[in-house]
Parts: sequence; C-alpha cells; structure tokens
Amino acid sequence: MEVRYAPNDEAYQRMTTAELRRSFVLDNLFAPNTVTMTYSDVDRVIVGSAVPLGTSLKLESSKKEMAADFFAERREIGVINIGGEGEIRVDGKGYAMTFRDLLYVGRGVREIECSSVDPKKPALFYFVSYPAHAAYPVAHARFNNSSKSPLGSSHNANARTITKYVHAEGIKSSQLVMGLTELNDGSVWNTMPSHTHQRRTEVYLYFGLDEESLVVHLMGKPTETRALIIRNQQAVISPPWSIHSAAGTRNYSFIWAMGGENQEFSDMDAVSMRELL
Repeated sequence: MEVRYAPNDEAYQRMTTAELRRSFVLDNLFAPNTVTMTYSDVDRVIVGSAVPLGTSLKLESSKKEMAADFFAERREIGVINIGGEGEIRVDGKGYAMTFRDLLYVGRGVREIECSSVDPKKPALFYFVSYPAHAAYPVAHARFNNSSKSPLGSSHNANARTITKYVHAEGIKSSQLVMGLTELNDGSVWNTMPSHTHQRRTEVYLYFGLDEESLVVHLMGKPTETRALIIRNQQAVISPPWSIHSAAGTRNYSFIWAMGGENQEFSDMDAVSMRELL
C-alpha cells in the first residue's frame, strides 16, 4: 500500500507539477491481476482498484498501515465496476457487477473477493474506503435501476446526469457518499461554478476518455488555482480547502466519493466565478 501525506493550503502553491501530481493524482490504478491501494492522511481515505483476470483477487488488510486483521474491520467501502462483467463475493455471498454497478460493503465484513466473468474483458473494480464508526448492511445498486438527475445545459457546455448511490436518502453508510456523473455529448465542464468542502474530502476518478483525450482538472484555493492534466482512469484527491472542477477535450464520466463530517450532498461552500484566479 502506498502512503501519501498531503501538503497544506499554503505549501501546494510552491510545488512543481511533478510534486503536485505525487501528492494528489493517482495514476497507478487498474494494474492487471493486481489490487492497488493508496492511503492518504486526508480524512484517512483509501483509494484503490482490482482487476481480476484468470483468478479472483481478495481485498485484504495491509497490517502495517491499517493495523487491522481484515480490511473492513474498522472501515466501509464503496466499489464501482467500470469494466467488463464481474462478481464480488462478500462473506461468501456473490453479487453480479456489470458496468457502472455499485456495491457498498459495511464495517465488519471479513472476506471480500473479486472476479471477472471473462478474463479477456475483465472487470475494473474501483473502490474508495473511509473509516466507519457504525456498521451498515451490504447494499447492491444496479446502474440501470438507479435514480438519475439531469443538471446543467448545453448552452453552458455542462449538461450532465448524476447517479447517486450512497447518500443520506439512498444507500446508508457511516460517512461515505458516492456516485457518478456522465457528461452529455458536446459538454465538457463539471461542477462549475466550483466549490469547496470544508467538512469533507472528495475524490474524482475520470473515465470514458480515449487515448487522445484529457481533462484539465482545477485544484487549489479559489484565488490560487493550479491545473492538473488528467487522463483516462486516473483519480484526483481533493482536500477540504481545494476546489475540484474540470473541463475536458471531449465529454467524459467521473466517479465522485466523499467522506468526512457529514453526508449532506448539498453541503458545499460555493465559489463565485468572479473569485477564481
């Protein structure tokens, strides 16, 4: 497991592009037949992936960093599949995972095992985990059966659809809030006007981009923004003091996951367009 310590809201202003990427960008996800995990000191979030090929992969504790006998001993996990068909077995019970389905795994689950239906078209399991102070039951959400909310407009190049999975009015959790957003064809902006979350961290995973496309992700304090070039299947960790907005060279999708002091989806500190520098 990789461990990262984030700079504060002053130190990042003096960092090079390479230093910013080492602190905030996850570009080592989705390695074949591997479980990858990165532990950040920002709200103690763990972000990772699993790409099972011929054999299944287990999500296990990294005892040095977690000091736990099993991964979910004191944690909850949200998993979304952005690849081929797969299955996740939770304490012996299997859940079929198709493209964009979510599985919530609560505190106390001992065994989590991932597999792909077809190794030539493997599942790409992306997961985000936060510490949990209470246990909630395993919950499976099918993308096609989940409620969706349209936002934005083509006029502002931000027409998009939000699918909320884990939130106060949806799948119950201790502190995790998770879902995904898909931009319409011709739209490129997400979350603009931008905002910060003083009370929680947010992680974006961008996907649905081809090799010739990219996303310009804006981070930092509103009056000291920095740009990060993000490519397909890369993620960005956003501390509470940082905005998190982006524009792409084409439309794309992204998974958002939050954890912190509360679970209100609308709890954000809006930033006026005129404030941004």
